[in-house]
Amino acid sequence: MVDLEAARDATLPDVLPAPGEPFRVLFTGINPGLYSAATGWHFARPGNRFWAALHGSGFTPTLLKPSQQQELTRYGLGITNVAPRATAQAAELSVAELKEGGARLLALIESRCPRFVAIAGVTAYRVAFGRPKAAIGPQPETLGRARLWILPNPSGLNASWQLPRLAEAFRELNEAVGP
Repeated sequence: MVDLEAARDATLPDVLPAPGEPFRVLFTGINPGLYSAATGWHFARPGNRFWAALHGSGFTPTLLKPSQQQELTRYGLGITNVAPRATAQAAELSVAELKEGGARLLALIESRCPRFVAIAGVTAYRVAFGRPKAAIGPQPETLGRARLWILPNPSGLNASWQLPRLAEAFRELNEAVGP
């Protein structure tokens, strides 16, 4: 049994390729949910479609489970969050937390140099970086030296993006990233 309340305000370590290894894409969630914080795995809640969209888009040759998140580094992929604090809903985060998380993300990008940063959640990006008109897809600006792409939030609560459409959004990014 997963103790969700005990996971409130916990943080998850980033999943990153080793320094010097190829780093194609840094996938960035809004913040860990309680289920993810309780298990220690990003995008772990049953019903979250991140892993299925990642596989369906061609980023991974097999469908990984959240417990296999370290496998991502073999493909030059990583995971972090804008805000590190686990909550039941992203709406519990303050504007200050999102902006502070944006600054932390920029520092991570500068130190680790991913080619692309993909933020899964347009609203969090708008708030964290003061870009109220940002939309899903490639962005004209960069984050540090990384090209910036906004993906739909893969949460099962985001009903307007069913898996086929979500996988297509991830596929467009994968095609832009290339090998």
